[in-house]
Amino acid sequence: MLYLVGPSTQMLRDRIRAGQFGAIVTPAAPFLVDGLPVWAADNACGPGRRGNGASYPGDGKWISWLVKMAPHAARCLFAVVPDVVCDAPATLARFADLATVPRALGYPVALAAQNGLEPAAVPWSRVDVLFIGGDDAYKTAPSTVELAREALTRGKGLHMGRVNGGDRYAFARALGCHTADGTCINIAPDKNVGRHAYWESRIPQGVIF
Repeated sequence: MLYLVGPSTQMLRDRIRAGQFGAIVTPAAPFLVDGLPVWAADNACGPGRRGNGASYPGDGKWISWLVKMAPHAARCLFAVVPDVVCDAPATLARFADLATVPRALGYPVALAAQNGLEPAAVPWSRVDVLFIGGDDAYKTAPSTVELAREALTRGKGLHMGRVNGGDRYAFARALGCHTADGTCINIAPDKNVGRHAYWESRIPQGVIF
């Protein structure tokens, strides 16, 4: 499982180039990805210090940012279509309106799974990556495990957001996630980068769900 971090320091950029991490950027944290082997385009709709979705710049600026970043789309793992935190119906409505934008620009398209999403409601033919969002309870709920199984069975990429501790990291890996991200390393890179190495050394490989 590849852990994605914001390329906010030279040390992290070097480690991303070396393959220890991948990069994840948003229109609210638009770090450059030049020279980085893999990166992901999140949308800044998630929960944060300013409140749910408060960092999202609006559809127009999100589209402009994707256009600006499009020369690097071939190295992009996924672009997350704007979502609504903890609200599956509203997220699906946003996806129906906006998923064509990253697709037309050459990005793999990610749907953010939010509370209440069921496998039958997912427009699988339009989804390349399922991004597990939602609140903490939803991320580890039996319904989310079922949704993840369906995504993997269909050959889709699987990502989990807000993975900031060893227990969550272990769950994401056991679930079969290809990638995960979190802010814990970016908060204090020089101090916290070792946490990832510790998780990797202590947590076994393999899907167990």
